[in-house]
Amino acid sequence: MNIIICGAGRVGFTIAKLLTEQNHSITVIDQSSEDIQKINDTLDVKAIVGKATSPMILENANTKNTDMIIAVTKNDEINMMICQIAYSLFKIPKKIARIRSQDYLNPKFSRLYNKENLPIDVIISPELEIAKSIQRKLESPGALDNVPFAENKIKLLEIYVEETCPIADIKLNELTKKFPKLNANILGVIRDGKFIFLKKSDVIKRNDKAYVVINSLQMTETLSAFGHNEKISNKILIIGGGNIGLNLAKNIEQSFDDARLKIIEKDKNRAEFIANELNNTIVINGNGLDEDILAEVNLEDVETVIALTNDDEDNLMVSVLVEKFSKDKRTMALINKPNYSLLQSSLKIDDLIDPRMTTVSSILKHVHKGTIENAYSIMNGEYEVIEAEIIETSELINKELKNANLPDEIRVGAVLRKNEIIIPRSNFIFQKEDVVVILSKRDQLPLVESMFRLSPV
Repeated sequence: MNIIICGAGRVGFTIAKLLTEQNHSITVIDQSSEDIQKINDTLDVKAIVGKATSPMILENANTKNTDMIIAVTKNDEINMMICQIAYSLFKIPKKIARIRSQDYLNPKFSRLYNKENLPIDVIISPELEIAKSIQRKLESPGALDNVPFAENKIKLLEIYVEETCPIADIKLNELTKKFPKLNANILGVIRDGKFIFLKKSDVIKRNDKAYVVINSLQMTETLSAFGHNEKISNKILIIGGGNIGLNLAKNIEQSFDDARLKIIEKDKNRAEFIANELNNTIVINGNGLDEDILAEVNLEDVETVIALTNDDEDNLMVSVLVEKFSKDKRTMALINKPNYSLLQSSLKIDDLIDPRMTTVSSILKHVHKGTIENAYSIMNGEYEVIEAEIIETSELINKELKNANLPDEIRVGAVLRKNEIIIPRSNFIFQKEDVVVILSKRDQLPLVESMFRLSPV
């Protein structure tokens, strides 16, 4: 595909890097000559210094042959205008815009986004996506991540294999005998910084990060098999009442019936605003690094602390304070600077939240061809878990899995057939309308797209 990316910040750079590695033809536009120089020095893309709202600049980016434009500049209005110009002047087929302002995202204004008004095909809201991601983590205590597929009927769990894990060092084919009723498939692990596809005779080891596809109804049983029996937190403290904190609080109020939620927000006006927006949440105006404020919220009684301020250092320090004054609490911290991830273990933080990769994953799933509906990136996009539907033109239809000639670096995790979740064996036969969840290495993605193409090549 020919894709134009407007904005060369961290998100734009990451998208350009991943899409280039998937052999797409990429052009990046940004006003910052410094950011464009970094792109030129690092990536094999066409990079243009200039305003992406300029028709002349867009024309120079070869819009005539462009399949998609992705607007991820720092300004919502500029991203909207880019999509408008891309459609009105150049008829670019697919337009994606990152929009942060909650006013623009209000459902009652959704009619604004159509061909007659603002022709944006996909709106990505980082704050909403991050809030949903954190909520999923809260719903799966013991898992590092919890990603829904196939209308939430199939889930991908990322699970850390601890020293006490009861299934460590047991062959995978023996696990099937030990847990015959468990509808789960261990696809692979990250071990010593490398991803390994596991075979039936392989074992998972302590300190692995395992990627497991499961029937969503068996979340508790799966985590228990890995030795994780933590309960869902009902007593939650959020530090920082920005858009992420507010959206997360709204999600928790709607989804967690017994939740006792508190928010600490430094800005008085913002604290008053979010207090009016929420129904069952206690909002406290103060600094989350103030020990007196932490005492006021009764930190001893809290089960999970989530630091979501706009300052990485504050988020890290909150997590350290919580560990110092109150042990055995789950801590989560929002971190924009990737180097800080190196501190996670030494600071004893349970979860670091990377808004960049959350946004990138949200965008990447709209880039794939064919019937691919959903995608989740692993190891900065080196691997992807993908959801796609088998249609009449698919070369997989009516084939047994063992005869599908899939490379070793493509693994079928689970299949939704009508309302049944199937962990496929070698004699499994693909049928029309099967929804398939697949793990693929990046360089095999064109083959995956071909298998689920919309029409014959």
